[in-house]
Amino acid sequence: MSAEIIQLADFRSRRQTGGEVQVSISETYPEQPPRFHFWTGASGKRYVHTVYSLFDCPTLEDANYILVRRNDRSTRAVLAIGRLANNCPSENLAEIRQHAAALGADEVHVHLLASSNQEAAAVEADLITAQFSNTPYSA
Repeated sequence: MSAEIIQLADFRSRRQTGGEVQVSISETYPEQPPRFHFWTGASGKRYVHTVYSLFDCPTLEDANYILVRRNDRSTRAVLAIGRLANNCPSENLAEIRQHAAALGADEVHVHLLASSNQEAAAVEADLITAQFSNTPYSA
């Protein structure tokens, strides 16, 4: 879901004067990132992640995460990959925000589909190997 901020006074004045009505996002409100992103592990398996801005990330229980710096609309730099281990969701969120702030991340990509701690560890290892290894995956 996306939202646009419009100035109601501008909209009304254009409509009353017969001018063309265009609703667009102001430059001060950048385009929202896509809600989902797929990351591919070294195994070739794809993992769906929900994308949040650093400030919109909710409290989380068990999850894998990727901290990302978005350089432009199409380029993302992976800064860290991890998984949450605290029993308290608010502690997990604090950990993510502290780590992201230290690295300069502006997005948090969260994978919630691991069914066990072992599977979460395997997802983390697969993604770390793919993102930080010098040997690219070849099909």
